Amino acid sequence: MTHPSQEEIISRHSLLWLLIVNIAVLAPLYDKLTPWTMAICGICLVWRFGIFIGKVAKPPRYLVTALAIASAITLALVTSQIGLLNGLINLLILGYALKYIEMRNRRDVRTVVLVGYFLIAITFIDQQSIFYAVNLTFVTGINTCVLVSLYREDVKLKDTARIGFRLLLQSLPLAALLFLVLPRLPPLWMVPQQKSTQTGLSDEVSFGDITELTRSAALAFRAEFSTSPPSNQQLYWRALVMEDYDGKRWTQHSSIKNIEENTPYTTARRQRPEGSAIQYSVIAEPSNQHWLFGLDAAFSSDTGIINLPDYRLYSVRSVDQKFQYHVDSYPQYTMDRTLDLEVRRLNLRLPDDVNPRTFELAQSFKEAFPDPITRLNAVMKYFTEQPYFYTLTPPRVGPQQIDDFLFENKAGFCVHYASAFTFMARASGLPARLVTGYQGGEFNQSAGYLSIYQYMAHAWAEVWIENRGWVRFDPTAMIAPERVLEGFDSYFPAQESYLLDSPFSPLRLREFPLLNELRLTLASIDYYWSVWVLGFDTSKQEQLLQKLLGEVTQQKIAIFMLVSITLIGLVIAYSAGLIHFYRGKDRVSSTYLRMCHLLEKKGLIRDKKQGPTDFCTIVEQTFPGIATDFRRFTQYYVALKYQPLSSNRRKKTVKLFLNQSRKLKVKMLKGQTS
Repeated sequence: MTHPSQEEIISRHSLLWLLIVNIAVLAPLYDKLTPWTMAICGICLVWRFGIFIGKVAKPPRYLVTALAIASAITLALVTSQIGLLNGLINLLILGYALKYIEMRNRRDVRTVVLVGYFLIAITFIDQQSIFYAVNLTFVTGINTCVLVSLYREDVKLKDTARIGFRLLLQSLPLAALLFLVLPRLPPLWMVPQQKSTQTGLSDEVSFGDITELTRSAALAFRAEFSTSPPSNQQLYWRALVMEDYDGKRWTQHSSIKNIEENTPYTTARRQRPEGSAIQYSVIAEPSNQHWLFGLDAAFSSDTGIINLPDYRLYSVRSVDQKFQYHVDSYPQYTMDRTLDLEVRRLNLRLPDDVNPRTFELAQSFKEAFPDPITRLNAVMKYFTEQPYFYTLTPPRVGPQQIDDFLFENKAGFCVHYASAFTFMARASGLPARLVTGYQGGEFNQSAGYLSIYQYMAHAWAEVWIENRGWVRFDPTAMIAPERVLEGFDSYFPAQESYLLDSPFSPLRLREFPLLNELRLTLASIDYYWSVWVLGFDTSKQEQLLQKLLGEVTQQKIAIFMLVSITLIGLVIAYSAGLIHFYRGKDRVSSTYLRMCHLLEKKGLIRDKKQGPTDFCTIVEQTFPGIATDFRRFTQYYVALKYQPLSSNRRKKTVKLFLNQSRKLKVKMLKGQTS
């Protein structure tokens, strides 16, 4: 019977590192695991721990095979629910866990480590913040330590960690160089879309929908302007336009939905508006939705963005990771100076027998104010003349929602007022529609960008007026002007809205000036990470290379890469001990030579052919007063120069050698050599 060679046996040192790395690799992927996958991973981890402490044996192969088949069948059944990408990720995780439990030799360990690297890379598909980047870099170092442990079984745990992370640090300059100079090529294939929960605004809205968003402290997007940002009252971030109303909900019209579904092949695209533009860039947080955000009238020429006819921006792919795009907004532009007959009919349409009292009120405004502008201003003023209240917890309404709100409850949120205004405009004969998006933003003074959170979600109305096109009307500005002029936080207490369900939100630090500065600083770091790393596109690459090289040519890039790779290679080779640079006389040698020079002044000249021990014998005979001290001094010197010493032992010997040198100098200066 043959036994595996000693070098193929997995050491306990490696097994310990494998226990650590298994948890470190799988922990960031916890939200991707199905219950079945999580259970299998837990069983494998506990079993492997039992093997490590010597309580259980390795599982038989038939058991591992049975678990693998059962896992594959289960995944096949649930893939339609969790999505293809999540199904493939779970399949790889199961393979990783099952291979982990049935490892028998070093080759198996190397396989597990390579799959671990792949799982770390997969985590970046969904988690790309700087926090996760630092965390996953640390996990990569731990995974590297497993490889180190296979070849350095004689070192301690901390020494393995030091070697593994040093190897990782040595690779970072080369990774940074390749990141800088490699062309930003489009992907060869598209990653399957994940089936994830959609966040943020919905493509339909009723009285209570946006109120729910006000309880969320999540970041929606960030925006940085090329000049000073507009005032808060001008920050109306358009996201969706609702033109269909059934008496309960506002929804997008089917014509717009058809355009969205047929992107990027649709021809129904807007041309760039004319006039002076406000330029800015937006970094949208993952929402798994397609709509983007911009100030009126927004236009983007970035690849993968459609400029829709209703003056919205639409992403061809759902925003399942941070997405940066550039926008030009034309605030003075007239949106649809002329209105198509079908669009006019659509935006005048109201369901029958819905909100009759509101309809009568609108008719009275039409009779009293024939001029559209005067009529709309009168409706806006009506909200201030009546005892209406702006609240996050409005009373419930019945089937005649707007009637109940206007005449009974008289309390509501932005959707209530925008819905009522839009309904009254239509009932008075003016085309109108509901717009949802966000209003305001938190300005980061040090980094110069705006943060827009989910609780800043807002709704307003647009009315089409002859020769003026679509004009924004926001009844909220009449009921709660502070909400628009200064922002959401100036009107509603944070503890009663977006912090109510977010006990650990960083926004709670706003109450403490020093901690708030720290919060803004960390947010700025994350923002710069998003701009210069996640958003490092071809244009940014060209800008940076121009700063480094001047005019960018292929020859300059080739020379830059050659010089950089050479320098990086020299540093790695030096740190690995493959090459050595001449440093001149080291401290030990120079100290010994200075001692010889002092003896020369006393009349004893050392022959260059004499070794330290022979010279020590002559010194003892010539100067018996320092014989014992010089003998000890020479012993330290010989040990430091010619004996293999550990790092700690060498440090102690150097200290003793220098102390002995000082002691000898004092005796020689005092003339105590005889």
